[in-house]
Amino acid sequence: MIVLFTDFGLSGPYTGQVKAVLAQQAPGVPVIDLFADAPAFDPQLSAYLLAAYAPAFPVGSVFVCVVDPGVGTDRRPLVVEADGRLFVGPDNGLFEIVRRRTAAARAWTIEWQPDRLSASFHGRDLFAPVAARLATGQAVARKDIPASAIARPDWPDDLARIVYVDVYGNAMTGLRASHLPPDAVLSVADQRLERGRTFADAGPGGALWYENSNGLAEIAVNRGRADTRLGLRVGSAVTVGS
Repeated sequence: MIVLFTDFGLSGPYTGQVKAVLAQQAPGVPVIDLFADAPAFDPQLSAYLLAAYAPAFPVGSVFVCVVDPGVGTDRRPLVVEADGRLFVGPDNGLFEIVRRRTAAARAWTIEWQPDRLSASFHGRDLFAPVAARLATGQAVARKDIPASAIARPDWPDDLARIVYVDVYGNAMTGLRASHLPPDAVLSVADQRLERGRTFADAGPGGALWYENSNGLAEIAVNRGRADTRLGLRVGSAVTVGS
């Protein structure tokens, strides 16, 4: 299968154009919309989100990952293999946390180029066609590079910031819940939040944090919106205490 992880949004033509390329060049391969609203222009925040959700997909999946504010510059186009999954996208840190958490990673720069490559839409013109070729077993001209060459050693293993706000107003952090003490208290906007197991552990309108279904520490308000009540947005800082 091919998995889309982008900041393109669902309004406008961009996601549809990418899917049209995949339908033409990889007919019969399922295309899964994972995120079309990854943190816009922010590869670092997106990297922690991608790493949390990618392991749920089977080995052999090909991810088209486009959060690419440097599109058209000299940043390298990449294919990264991590635990048998392939990731196609820009060399801007987007694959750093996937690479770091894998047992074995390999990386290549993409040498193949299409007949037409726009300066501003490599998701459609380069990354989607490469993903289609990989998903259908076709050769793609690429050059081996050390996986360490794409590393961002200054990035933390877990990120104490909000990386995504869902349709309910729940705010996901870049923190793995399993790496936090059981009694950890998260502080945001001068409010201390204790850990719960599920939403009902707080009364209606009450705020808490819990381990979401993909392992991230997530902030929620029972029957309400955490983003509105707590003034949270993508990028907001989180403090871990006890």
